[in-house]
Amino acid sequence: MTTTTETYGTDPAPSPLALLLLGREADPNSERGVECPGDLPAASDPDLVARARAAKEKLGDRVFILGHHYQRDEVIEFADVTGDSFKLARDAAARPEAEYIVFCGVHFMAESADILTSERQQVVLPDLAAGCSMADMATAEQVAECWDVLTEAGVADATVPVSYMNSSADIKAFTGKHGGTICTSSNAKRALEWAFEQGQKVLFLPDQHLGRNTAVLEMGISLGECVLYNPHKPNGGLTAEQLRNAKMILWRGHCSVHGRFSVESVNEVRERIPGVTVLVHPECRHEVVTAADLVGSTEYIIKALDAAEPGSKWAIGTELNLVRRLAKAHPDKEVVFLDRTVCFCSTMNRIDLPHLVWALESLVEGRVPNVITVDAETEKHAKAALDRMLALP
Repeated sequence: MTTTTETYGTDPAPSPLALLLLGREADPNSERGVECPGDLPAASDPDLVARARAAKEKLGDRVFILGHHYQRDEVIEFADVTGDSFKLARDAAARPEAEYIVFCGVHFMAESADILTSERQQVVLPDLAAGCSMADMATAEQVAECWDVLTEAGVADATVPVSYMNSSADIKAFTGKHGGTICTSSNAKRALEWAFEQGQKVLFLPDQHLGRNTAVLEMGISLGECVLYNPHKPNGGLTAEQLRNAKMILWRGHCSVHGRFSVESVNEVRERIPGVTVLVHPECRHEVVTAADLVGSTEYIIKALDAAEPGSKWAIGTELNLVRRLAKAHPDKEVVFLDRTVCFCSTMNRIDLPHLVWALESLVEGRVPNVITVDAETEKHAKAALDRMLALP
């Protein structure tokens, strides 16, 4: 049952989604939905912080800990660097002396780190069940079938795939094989501009909202030129004529966190907090983005708050851990969560202090747990797509 509270701010009431958090249950929708092997310390262990510090000190420069912005504070405390998924993967590649890269994020992020780091480095994911529901929404088999549909419609040769960073290594490899590029929420416009220089159409996957928002709001493409490919319907639920007339072929995928926000959320916070600035992530639905005042990537959101005037009021539409952290970092501003109910990333939150301590202590003992390895063939094509992104002006 959903409970409510009279205090909104950055501490919304728990919803059924919140009950999937905290790494205590298997998430059937996670990218790698398996239990983490090994005996984890109890979450109530009062010595966890001291144990984490001791293990990290023993490992020294041999370990490099990456913490995604959406991680819990208890994990971020031990991160050597924080950032979004691509920044963290690049930071790992820039630390060749580190034997072990402990990635406090989700599975596709650890895959990207393995692709970009050297063969002598091992990437560790503290909980193998930390997946990504968005990445799961596009499998290699589904995307290959989609390409067959495009081929039959006679448009594959004119189509360039652009895949969001939030995708599996298999999807990045597909993109690389077919001459496409990867994008982040920060450079999606540049990636699309490049793609339209190579071809007439773009297959954008797996996040329909980032693709639609970038195409329509930043590039002037009309909503009518965007079609939605549903992998669960024959031919994606589209006719050959629709595919031929489209400029943007959007994959039917979304972020389970950002997809929660609604226009009602925007309207409600404006009524509750006069003068509030609504800032949302481009993974939000199109109608939410158009109702907001500002839209931008995670890094954009952080920089916007850093530059904001004291006393200003902000409602942020992104993952709750980050919003809470921003509120603490800016006590001179009013920073609230856009929605009334909890909006953690349930799989990201599986990486908690017990899992981190277990991973670090395993490394101290000479055991390397939960190594994420991308096979050579997949890595080759995925890296080609990533390299194209790195070459974007």
